[in-house]
Amino acid sequence: MKVIDLRSDTVTQPTAAMREAMMAADVGDDVYGEDPTVNRLQERAAELLGKDAALFFPSGTMANQAAIHSLTRPGDVVLAARSCHILKYESGAASALSGIQIKTIGADGVFTAADVRENLHPDEQHFAPTTVVAVENTHNMAGGRVFPANLLKGVAGAARDAGLRLHLDGARLFNAAVASGTDPARLAEPFDTVSVCLSKGLGAPVGSLVGTGSERIQLLRRIRKMFGGGMRQAGFLAAAGLHALEHHVERLADDHANARFLAEGLERLGLAVAGKPETNIVMFGFGDTLAFIRATRPRGVLIDPTSPGRFRAVTHLDVSTSDLEEALERVGEALEEIRG
Repeated sequence: MKVIDLRSDTVTQPTAAMREAMMAADVGDDVYGEDPTVNRLQERAAELLGKDAALFFPSGTMANQAAIHSLTRPGDVVLAARSCHILKYESGAASALSGIQIKTIGADGVFTAADVRENLHPDEQHFAPTTVVAVENTHNMAGGRVFPANLLKGVAGAARDAGLRLHLDGARLFNAAVASGTDPARLAEPFDTVSVCLSKGLGAPVGSLVGTGSERIQLLRRIRKMFGGGMRQAGFLAAAGLHALEHHVERLADDHANARFLAEGLERLGLAVAGKPETNIVMFGFGDTLAFIRATRPRGVLIDPTSPGRFRAVTHLDVSTSDLEEALERVGEALEEIRG
C-alpha cells in the first residue's frame, strides 16, 4: 500500500533530475564565499526577488530570524498577523535570539494599514518601540492564503509613513506568485528583507534564502555565522535549489489545482472544509481528532492536526491527482469506520 503523505510540502523527495544536478555540482567553501554553485543560487534568487543580493540559509526559521535580527534591537516590537509562523512555529526564537516582542494583528492571515496604525506604540519611554512589520505570504495557518495586493500596498505605505522596516516571510512566496499571476519581485518589492523556502513546494531537500539590499547583506552574513548557519561545501544543496527554481515553480499550479480537488472531495465526504484553497493547503475540521488519526494512518493517509478538531492537508509534487483519488477513498472508509 502506497503511503499518501499530506502532512506538509516539506516531505517531498528530490527528483531524479535534481539528484543528478546535486551530484554534478561544483563546490567550494561557502564560509569563504568560494562555493560557485551557492553563489549562482544567491544571484538567481536575488534576480527573481528584485533585490541587490541574497544569502543561502540551511532553514526557513534561521532565514526569518536572521532577517528579523538584522532589522531590530532588543526590546523592539514586530507587528505580524495572528498565528504567524515566526511566532507560532519558530520555537520562541524571536525573543530568545533577538530579544524582541511580536504583537499579532488582523485576522485570517491578513491585516490592513489601519491595523498597523492602530497598533503602533507611542514613542515615549514607557513603551517598547514598534520598528518592523512582518507579512507572511502565503499564510500557513490561514490555509495558504495569499496576502491581497491592495492590502499589502496599504500596509507597506502605513509602515513607511511610520518609519518602520518591513520583513516578508515568503516561505511559500512562489505559491503566492503563481496563484495570483504576479511576478515574485513585485510581491517582494516593498520589503527590506524577504525569505523564501526551497524545501517546501519547490521540492529541494534543504534550504532557504533571504533577499535584501546591498547595505544589509554583510550584516546578514555575520548573523548567519553567529546563529550557526555557516556551511562549507554547500553547493550540493544549492544545486538542488537552482534546479527547483528553474524547473519547479510553474508546476506549483498543479499543486493548487490538486488542493481544490482534495477540498471538494473532502466536502463530499461531509467534512467541514474552511473555504476554497487559494494555493496548496486545505484546512478542514473533524470533531474527534484522535479517532480521525487512528482511522486514517493505518490506511496510509498521513494528515496532521493543527489544533483539536482542525486538520491541515498539503498538496505537493510527490502527490498526484490519482493519489488524491485514492486518499479520498481511504478517508471515506475511515469515516465509515468512525461513524459506525
